[in-house]
Amino acid sequence: MAAKTLLLALLAVASSLAMASDPSPLQDFCVADKDSKVLVNGFVCKDPKVVKAEDFFFRGLDKAGDTGKKLGSNVTAVNVNKLAGLNTLGISMRPQPSPHSPRATEILTVTEGQLFDAFVTSNSDNGNRLFTKMLKKGDVFVFLQGLIHFQFNPGYTNTVAIGALSSQNPGTITIADAVFGSKPPISDEVLAKAFQLLHIHVNIPISKHLAIDRKMAAKILLISLLAMASSLAMASDPSPLQDFCVADKASKVLVNGFVCKDPMQVTAEDFFAMGLDKAGNTENKVGSMVTAVNVNKLAGLNTLGISMVRIDYAPRGLNPPHTHPRATEILTVIEGQLLVGFVTSNTDNGNRLFTKMLKKGDVFVFPEGLIHFQFNPGHTKTVAIGALSSQNPGTITIANAVFGSKPPISDDVLAKAFQVDKKTVDWLQAQFWADNNN
Repeated sequence: MAAKTLLLALLAVASSLAMASDPSPLQDFCVADKDSKVLVNGFVCKDPKVVKAEDFFFRGLDKAGDTGKKLGSNVTAVNVNKLAGLNTLGISMRPQPSPHSPRATEILTVTEGQLFDAFVTSNSDNGNRLFTKMLKKGDVFVFLQGLIHFQFNPGYTNTVAIGALSSQNPGTITIADAVFGSKPPISDEVLAKAFQLLHIHVNIPISKHLAIDRKMAAKILLISLLAMASSLAMASDPSPLQDFCVADKASKVLVNGFVCKDPMQVTAEDFFAMGLDKAGNTENKVGSMVTAVNVNKLAGLNTLGISMVRIDYAPRGLNPPHTHPRATEILTVIEGQLLVGFVTSNTDNGNRLFTKMLKKGDVFVFPEGLIHFQFNPGHTKTVAIGALSSQNPGTITIANAVFGSKPPISDDVLAKAFQVDKKTVDWLQAQFWADNNN
């Protein structure tokens, strides 16, 4: 039941999680000028003549964080907001197990104790495979870009870890807080459908059906997010260095993307795809179907950094909370109406919910790295077309990744993450996998 709740909640949190890189440095340093009123991507530079060594210095990571909380962990971040010299340098640091990070890859080392680390692959990788490793003092682990992950201390003594992240301000999205604690709250009907609580009355808060309040549900999702989160920053697609590099699907050579087909053998067919006029089958639990045209279906997209989807929604159909780990998304409605929304990260005054009702011809952009969803509130079908800034953007449906990974995430981890008993976790894991991607 909770898993189902998380599913549509993920709809509210997910569609576009690809990230752009930090602004690149163009001089020796660009220390953040926190007093400037000028708004830029990051911060404007302080006058280099008044920069001093203190601008590159921070004290405090030797202090233990307060772990006397339900999750039993505490994250102390050193980012550009605390260390102005990080501006434009594309890196930051934090100790302790870290929650979801929308703008950074993470490398982590254990400095005290032991740590059980794991990440879950995206939907397209044979159904959300779980990769795990037990770390001891001095061990190092990398969390792959855009993949849900967590860290868990299975022992009876304290553990301390230090993580480095590839962004000056990597950000954090705690799924439970974003889904159940947004301001204003996400509609009960959206959450009910997302988590397949179809038997409840939409005017009765979901939390009552779950016998927990929104805060408890959020906390449940919170550690679940820990299991899916620390590094969600994305690298851009490989850049084209010639007119085209059509994917050679027959090649056995493994590269980032695909190697190029002999340009003398390329034809117009390599840049052509057919089928987005065909309606997708929406007879599934969430009432939607995504039909993607990416590099796997259209070889000419290789290195071009773009792809397209058609999304069909049945009446009351939902494209559940999800992320695209390698792409921003822009979407337009071509038939019907659509309620769209995204939730900001933890640092933006507590996971604010931005929603908009779209009609035919309207366009909406889902900012990089933020959880998002689309919901058809009407009684007729809706069709939308989306463009994504990657040849192969990928999809991570949060509920599927958390409760449907292969092998499953430990009951101990999920029970603590969602603050429920193991029987509830077992029930949730039995509900998934559910997919709406074609």
